[in-house]
Amino acid sequence: MLKELTTTLYLECDRSYERFMNIREQQQDADFYTEVKPYADEVHAKLKKWKELSKQFIETNHPKYLHMSQVEHASDAMEQFVVQSFYVKTSKKRFIQSIQSTKFTFETYLRTLEEVQHDSRKKDS
Repeated sequence: MLKELTTTLYLECDRSYERFMNIREQQQDADFYTEVKPYADEVHAKLKKWKELSKQFIETNHPKYLHMSQVEHASDAMEQFVVQSFYVKTSKKRFIQSIQSTKFTFETYLRTLEEVQHDSRKKDS
């Protein structure tokens, strides 16, 4: 479940970028109550679950290159850029940097999950 949720959130980074570019092209902000809030609430719920599962994973497995502070930072950044992706006046440079940073954390996380899974298979053999 953790791998699937991490992958879903990773893909959301690309969806946010695409949405942002479309909004800028159309020069039309989305409506907060009908579009932004429902979408952001859904992503925030996934992030909350991801943080809970991540805390358990990190406490259990003690991964070398993944720490709870990275999870918190990625979650906070994503909460912001998902909302910002709906608005024309969002700073493009900062927006893109936030997405890149968050994607890097998700990539590191997915590699770590693979390593832990691989190591547990080796131990079982």
